[in-house]
Amino acid sequence: MSKKETKEMGVSDLPGVGAATAEKLKDAGYDSLMAIAVSTPGELVEAAGVGEAVARKIINAARNNMNMGFETGEELLKKREMVGRISTGSNMLNALVGGGFETGGICETYGAFGCGKTSIAHQLAVSVQLPPEKGGLNGVAVWIDTESTFRPERVVQIANAMGLDPMETLRNIRCVRAYNSDHQMIIAEKVEDLIIKEGLPVKLVVVDSLTAHFRAEFVGRGTLADRQQKLNKHMHILMKLADMHALCVYVTNQVMVKPDVFFGDPTVAIGGNIVGHNSQTRLYLRRGKAGSRVAKLVDSPHLPDGEAIFEITEEGIMDSK
Repeated sequence: MSKKETKEMGVSDLPGVGAATAEKLKDAGYDSLMAIAVSTPGELVEAAGVGEAVARKIINAARNNMNMGFETGEELLKKREMVGRISTGSNMLNALVGGGFETGGICETYGAFGCGKTSIAHQLAVSVQLPPEKGGLNGVAVWIDTESTFRPERVVQIANAMGLDPMETLRNIRCVRAYNSDHQMIIAEKVEDLIIKEGLPVKLVVVDSLTAHFRAEFVGRGTLADRQQKLNKHMHILMKLADMHALCVYVTNQVMVKPDVFFGDPTVAIGGNIVGHNSQTRLYLRRGKAGSRVAKLVDSPHLPDGEAIFEITEEGIMDSK
């Protein structure tokens, strides 16, 4: 089959996919060869009601009929130049994360309560609606609220300070309350429907907080493996969402104090290596002097370690004076 024919091949052309199955796959968000190629047999079984053997056949056919070859470093560099960035409102914080929180990956902030995690989330939810020349992406924000932290009046304050229409700004934020970990995971999967079915230009997904429900539902060492496995699946859903739809996933995380640490900071993020490995950028936030906040870049694939000092004001996130 020629490259031209390969590109024109659709989901309904795959072996084992009839008109009814294609419709079911489309309704579930599997409307392209890429979406099917990166799925698992279990996901297709659940979405289309086909047998596992048929699901494997469909996935293999999708993979065989796609150009899934290697890319050169030069091609990837050109793609990186197209990455969008959302301003935090603070020049120092923007510089720390390479010009703003970038699309195509997960950014995690963790720290004790009152360190500014949710304040940054409110700022990003407004900033993402700005045009690119002003630090935004002309996009819509989705807020998955697990701790009842979203405050529309805070959005109104920031929007007024930035010269935006507060009501229009609120209309461009879709917020949903998650009541348990399963509900949280389902909501993350349904974000794709807002993009594909409703055509919303979603450029930011906020999960505040990522581990609250997992921490409450899985208690004790005996449930640790199950919790981590479930959390890992949730992180992969968010990562796939960020990569396939070129959006930024911003997650906040809780912390705990390790009692066996006698020197240095005993604060560590919940979720362990599962969350750490799946987050492209990790920031540790803490309170500074005179009401300021300190952000420390803990991990990034291309940025050097560093710190930035910022303040949380009525107008939003700003550089510390």
